[in-house]
Amino acid sequence: MKAQSRTFAVALASALILGGATSVYAGSNPMVGGAAMYSTKNIVENAVNSKDHTTLVAAVKAAGLVETLSGPGPFTVFAPTNAAFAKLPAGTVESLVKPENKAMLTKILTYHVVAGRMTAKDIAANAKMHGGKATLTTVEGEKLTAWKDKAGAWWLTDAKGGKSKITIPNVMQSNGVIHVVDTVLMP
Repeated sequence: MKAQSRTFAVALASALILGGATSVYAGSNPMVGGAAMYSTKNIVENAVNSKDHTTLVAAVKAAGLVETLSGPGPFTVFAPTNAAFAKLPAGTVESLVKPENKAMLTKILTYHVVAGRMTAKDIAANAKMHGGKATLTTVEGEKLTAWKDKAGAWWLTDAKGGKSKITIPNVMQSNGVIHVVDTVLMP
């Protein structure tokens, strides 16, 4: 189970690298973080082209999760942007990437990953079957709740009650799907 959790953590971390503040669709390849995301490439192959995610790259390296990201998955990743990481209290990111905090960093990263490929349509169908809220079990082991607000935007509520908006859904990868979110989720 540890190897599987590590694989998902790596997938999450690399996917987080992809979560740009903007997305522009160029044909079927969305632009995320200034780079085209190709559905024929895996998370790692796409992530190396994103220039706007140096914080996440550092986190992925610090957690020792880079190698696993080319795995077959599939993974569903809720990927916070650099702006999302900037919302954390001052010094949090710097502290998390220290070697002595590797376990906590891995826990946070794996909390952003759900096993399997869940598109926005799949999440919506799950929510509809459960009274408007989908409960998703993360690789970390705790739950996320997905729900739609009155304006039609999809949100995630974390274990601590924090909320994160899905800003860019369905960034397809060969080994999963990424949904960019605007706030870091906390287990």
